[in-house]
Amino acid sequence: MFLVRRLMQGILILWGTVTVVFFIFHALPSDPARLLLGQRSDLSTEMAISKELGLDLPVWKQYLLYLNDLSFLGIGSKDETSHFYKAQSDMIFPFFTIHHTTVGLKKINFRTSYQNNKPVLAIIGEFFPATFWLALFSMLLASLLGIFLGTLAAYHKGSMLDKSILTLSIVGMSIPSFFAALLMTYIFAFLLGHITGLPMFGSLYEIDLETGKTYMAWSHLILPTLTLAIRPLAIFTSLTRNAVLDQLSMEYVLFARAKGLSERHVLFRHILKNALNPILTNVTGWFASLLAGAIFVEYVFDYKGIGFLIVQSLEKYDLPVLMGCLVFVSFLMILINIMMDILYHLLDPRIQLQ
Repeated sequence: MFLVRRLMQGILILWGTVTVVFFIFHALPSDPARLLLGQRSDLSTEMAISKELGLDLPVWKQYLLYLNDLSFLGIGSKDETSHFYKAQSDMIFPFFTIHHTTVGLKKINFRTSYQNNKPVLAIIGEFFPATFWLALFSMLLASLLGIFLGTLAAYHKGSMLDKSILTLSIVGMSIPSFFAALLMTYIFAFLLGHITGLPMFGSLYEIDLETGKTYMAWSHLILPTLTLAIRPLAIFTSLTRNAVLDQLSMEYVLFARAKGLSERHVLFRHILKNALNPILTNVTGWFASLLAGAIFVEYVFDYKGIGFLIVQSLEKYDLPVLMGCLVFVSFLMILINIMMDILYHLLDPRIQLQ
C-alpha cells in the first residue's frame, strides 16, 4: 500500500513538472522553427517546419499530445491525417479499437531533438553517466569526510578543533556553487596547475583525436567532484556532530562504557549506528539533488552532464530535450526518495512506512 501511494504521488509530481515547464516555455517569445533555420529563413519554410513539429497547433492540443507520448497508457491512430498517427507505432498492447483509433499500453516517447533530430532518450543516455559518476564520487567524499569530521568535532566539543570545524562548515554552506567552481579552477588549475596537473575544463568522456576512440579522462572529474562536495560536506559535518552529541548523552552509552567496552566499539557499534538515520536521509536527498544536474558546476567546468545538457537545451530552445531531462530527473528523485524511505525503515524498524 505504501509503494502504491508513493507511486501515485510520484505520477502527480511528474505531471505537475511537465505541465508547469511546458506552458512556461510555450509562453516565451521564441520560435523553434526560426532558430532551426537561422537568419536566412523564409516564412513558407518556417510554416512547413512548424507543421512538421506540430507547433502550428493550439498550445492545449500540443500539451495533450505530449502527455500522450509520455504516458504508458495512450492513444494511437492508423489514420495518417490524425494527430495521434505517430503514437500508433509506440503501441505495445492494444485494449480496444474504435474506427482507426486504438487505446492501450504504449512505449514512452520522449520525442526527438529539434537541433539534431536524435531521440531525446538517446541524448540523455549519452550525458547521464557523466553526471552519475560526478554525483556518486561527490557524495562518497562528502559523506565519509563529513561523518569523520562531525564525529571528531563532537568528541572534542568546545575545543579549538571543534570551533575550527564548525567555522569551516558555516563557510562551506555559504559559498555558492558557481563561485566555488571558479575558485577551484583559479587555484588548483591556474595558479597551481603546474603542480597538480589538473585541467581547467573537460568532460569525463573525451575523444582521442588520433584514434577517434572515446576514453574516460578521470582527471577531469577531480575538480568538479571537490566543488560539488563542498556544501553537502558542510551539512553532513554539522548533522553528524549534532547527532553524535545527542547519542553521547544517552544512558546506554554510559552503560556500555561502564561495562568496559572500548571507545571504538561504543562509537561504531552503538553511537554511529543510532546517529545514522538523519545523516542517511540527507545523503540520499543530496544524491538525488546532484543527479538532478549540478548546472553551474558542470557549465563552469565544461563538464558534459545532465546539467550541461539542460543549459544547452535552454540556449537553443530545444524543448523536447529540456522536457525529457526534467522528466527523467524528476523520476530519479522520486525513485531515490522511495528507496530512502524503505532503507530508513530497515535501519530503524521502529519507524513505520505507513
